[in-house]
Amino acid sequence: MDMDGIVVIDKPAGLTSHDVVSRVKKIMGARKAGHTGTLDPMATGVLPVCLNEATKLVQFLSADRKAYRATMLLGVRTDTQDIEGQVIEKSDKAVAEEDIRRAFVAMVGKIRQVPPAYSALKHKGKPLYKYARQGEFPEVAARQVEIFKIDIKDISPPYVLFEISCSKGTYIRTVCADIGEKLGCGACLSALRRLESGFFTEAMAVSLTDDPQGMKERFLSRMMAMTQCLPSAASVMVDESLAGKLRAGFQPGAEVIRENVPAFLAAGDMIKLIDTHGQLVAVAEMILAAAQMREYDSTNQGVRIIRVFNSKKD
Repeated sequence: MDMDGIVVIDKPAGLTSHDVVSRVKKIMGARKAGHTGTLDPMATGVLPVCLNEATKLVQFLSADRKAYRATMLLGVRTDTQDIEGQVIEKSDKAVAEEDIRRAFVAMVGKIRQVPPAYSALKHKGKPLYKYARQGEFPEVAARQVEIFKIDIKDISPPYVLFEISCSKGTYIRTVCADIGEKLGCGACLSALRRLESGFFTEAMAVSLTDDPQGMKERFLSRMMAMTQCLPSAASVMVDESLAGKLRAGFQPGAEVIRENVPAFLAAGDMIKLIDTHGQLVAVAEMILAAAQMREYDSTNQGVRIIRVFNSKKD
């Protein structure tokens, strides 16, 4: 039987996210594999890898907030905004600790951030880093991201160690570069570790080794079922007859689904439809609040099926 689930990898430095996914896919003999958010090669930490049917969960998991531990190097500007790039400028300007703290505080909240030239963000279908490698730097509009929290752990000039919680699409190296500009000395990212990616944490992560057989056993022992991976979505049990219809593309009316839906659910809430074997059948959005469903019949759609999963018990 195909193995459908998610393994959280503790990504080592020096590998791309794609490298890690390819390695896990090969070790597990998976048909499909994907990750829920790119980490740069220099970065380490939490990289959830979805296998087989679980790749359909990526759209729900990629938008989750992230948390990182990062080290900023003051006085160095690079073309990639991290320590691995070409140095553009150096500064020996002394910066007061209170000014550093103020600059970090100013970053918290919703901010506008211009994605770095060396990034995987696509412009006209092509990653920005490919333009940059050709000496081309297309103008890219600033995007709104949100910094939920920044906690400075240590200031030992020229290094600042901090932890940050932020929205999807936030570039931590750009945070460092922007703070460097505010301080007038320039700065770049010198180390980065992802601590959390939505629901997934460091404690769940498995390290890669050079022993494929040992790795497969560890992955299997730590693999998370798809039903575990959307903890904020309420579980709705469905019988095998309805499960089969849902997998065939059926969009259930209020009369069909109302007996199964928890009374506290509101319109817009996400739900997980689970069969009698405990397998994830579909992810759906409530169209009607549970309390309203008794007022409608099967001609009124009760939930909108967003994604269907074909995992089945042996």
